[in-house]
Amino acid sequence: MKQLVLTMIFLLSCLGVSQAEMVSIAGEMVNMRSGPGENYEVVWELGKGYPLKVIDKQDDWLKVTDYQDDTGWVQKDLVDRKAYFVVKAKIVNIRSGPGEKYKLVRQAQNGVVLRTLETKSGWVKVKHEEEDVTGWVVRSALWGW
Repeated sequence: MKQLVLTMIFLLSCLGVSQAEMVSIAGEMVNMRSGPGENYEVVWELGKGYPLKVIDKQDDWLKVTDYQDDTGWVQKDLVDRKAYFVVKAKIVNIRSGPGEKYKLVRQAQNGVVLRTLETKSGWVKVKHEEEDVTGWVVRSALWGW
């Protein structure tokens, strides 16, 4: 019986980890604050599409973390569920297809936000919306969804 209970706890904890809620910034520039309210200090200004993982909720506020483990609070109505990635590597190659053999289209540096279009075999088709560049990036160099 004890083993069954431990197994159930393990399975439920795995389910919770795999169900992490992701959001992205909906506005052009949104404040991340030190606490859940407009009276708290602004710790970061986040641009459109910036992906965040929700780690807690309080009223109309979401406690979030980013790819660098920075944590703060954003208003719930200033985010949406559009899928974006941020470049976590120092620099990544954007290619014309999902693989290293494809032509290099462009490069992107750490912190650049890319719209997620499609995923395939460890690669992500992305679009840099400001520069109107579309291509494929290896998934391991990105953070988000």
